[in-house]
Amino acid sequence: MTYLCNVERNKNLLRTKKEKKNKEKQRTKNNNNNKKITIMKKSVFFLAALVCMMMQSVSTFASDRIIPKEQLPATAQTFIQKTFPGQTVSYAKIDFDGRKTYEVRLSNGTEVEFDKNGTWDKVDCNYSAVPANLVPANIATYVKSNFPGATIVKIDKERYGYDIELSNDLELKFNKSGQMLRVDD
Repeated sequence: MTYLCNVERNKNLLRTKKEKKNKEKQRTKNNNNNKKITIMKKSVFFLAALVCMMMQSVSTFASDRIIPKEQLPATAQTFIQKTFPGQTVSYAKIDFDGRKTYEVRLSNGTEVEFDKNGTWDKVDCNYSAVPANLVPANIATYVKSNFPGATIVKIDKERYGYDIELSNDLELKFNKSGQMLRVDD
């Protein structure tokens, strides 16, 4: 009888050990599944964020829009007529990259950028001279005396002053009062 009780007790102990092992395996399996689920959740979140960023960049690039020249501010239209008589607008576009600006290309290839109010910001005549009335007098004098034979083909208003590009591919930087800051080649 004692022998049977011991055998029965051993069977119960073995069964208990097996149950504990099975429970431990199940717990480990659940932990692994939880880790996989967490990784999947993070992956889905990352992909969603990536898609949102891509959509934002697409909408940013889509912010340029061709417009009829009549939709340019009146100041810009008057500037084009007076500064570039005889030239027609090939295209005009409005740009909303951070701030509202207008870009215009004329029939001779000249490109003009305007701020939201229609005030010119940049004039790029490519290989022909920028109209003299756009260049401050002291900058024109400096260029004429230091770079004879070169013409100003691009002028760009900057926060600090002006960027000037010459026909010899030199870039000159001037402060707001027209004093030379540096030369970039």
